[in-house]
Amino acid sequence: MPTLFLPAEWAPQAAMLMVWPRRDGDWGNGLDDARNTLQAAINALVARQPVILVAPDPDARYDIGQRQSDGRLAHDGLCVAEVAANDIWARDTGPITVIADGQRRFLDFRFDGWGGQYPAAADDELCAQLHAGGWLGGDPLDRLDIVLEGGSVESNGAGTLLTTTRCLLNGRRNPGLDQATLETRLREALGAHTVHWLDHGELLGDDTDGHIDTLVRFVDKTTLVYQGCDDENDAHYKTLAELARVLSGLTTADGGAYRRIALPLPAPQYDPDDGHRLPAGYANFLIANGCILMPAFADPADDIAAARLAECFPDRRLIRIDSRALIRQHGGLHCAAMQIPALPI
Repeated sequence: MPTLFLPAEWAPQAAMLMVWPRRDGDWGNGLDDARNTLQAAINALVARQPVILVAPDPDARYDIGQRQSDGRLAHDGLCVAEVAANDIWARDTGPITVIADGQRRFLDFRFDGWGGQYPAAADDELCAQLHAGGWLGGDPLDRLDIVLEGGSVESNGAGTLLTTTRCLLNGRRNPGLDQATLETRLREALGAHTVHWLDHGELLGDDTDGHIDTLVRFVDKTTLVYQGCDDENDAHYKTLAELARVLSGLTTADGGAYRRIALPLPAPQYDPDDGHRLPAGYANFLIANGCILMPAFADPADDIAAARLAECFPDRRLIRIDSRALIRQHGGLHCAAMQIPALPI
C-alpha cells in the first residue's frame, strides 16, 4: 500500500457525515420529504456505523430531537454536531480523508458553492468547525488552497482517480489553473498515480457541472459501474453512449481493460413546480459498512439497478432509499454523505 492514498469507499468506515436540511434553505414545500429521506438513510446506517449529523441551526436541532423523541430517528449511533452549514451536501463540503503513513489526514479543500452558483461561506468553514469542535477526532486537518468537491473525484483506493473535465476545468472554480496543473495538485494531495479525465456525460438538471459520482463509480479496483441509457429518444442517449465508449478504452494500472457494468436510466423525473427535468440516476449510490444505499425513484428500472448493484456487492445488503425528494434540489444519496475511513486499512 502506498504511503499516501485516498481510500476506496468500500474500505471500512469509522463514521458517516451528514447534514440536516435547514427550514430557511432551498427546500420549500419539499423540506419534510427531504428530512424523511435523510431519516431513512440515517436509520439504515446507524445499525452499522456511527453517523455524525450536523444540525446547522436551532430549528434543525429541534426537529432532530423531536424525531428522536417519537422514535422516528435513531438515538444510538447518532452524534449531533451543532455547526453552521448552508446546505446538506456533505460529499462536497465535508473533509476528503487520505491515509498518510498509516495516519488519517483530513483535507479541507476550498468550497465556493459549485463555482459561485450558491451561498457557501458556512459550508466552506464546515470542516474547520467540525475539527475544532472535536467531531472528527484528533487527526490533523490540512487546508488546501484549491477548490475541489468530494463528488468530483472517485478513487479505487489503489492510486487511480476518475474525474470530469466539465467540472474541474470549467473556469469558475480554479481560474488560471490548467489541466496539467490541476492533475499535479490532485496527484500530490490524494496520492494518485493515474487520473482518468472524462469529457462526456452529464445528467440534465445537474448543477455540479457533471460530478463523477453521478456518472461512473468504482466498485472494486478494476470494475466500473456507469450510468447508461438505452432509449435512443432520451436526451441523455448520445452523451452517455459516448461516455460508455470512452470507458471501454481506459486501461487499469496493469494495462488491462476495466470490467464495465451499465446501470439503467429511470424514466424522466420532472420538478413539480416548474417542470424542468431532474437528475435522476443510479450511479449516486452510497457504500457503507455492510450495506449499499441505492437511490430509488418508484420506477421499474429500480429493480434492474438493484440487481446489478447487488451482484457487485454480494457481501453487503442493498437498501433502497426513495430519493425523489433529494433530486428536487439536484442532489442524491451519495451527495448527502461523506465517509470517514476507519484505521487500519
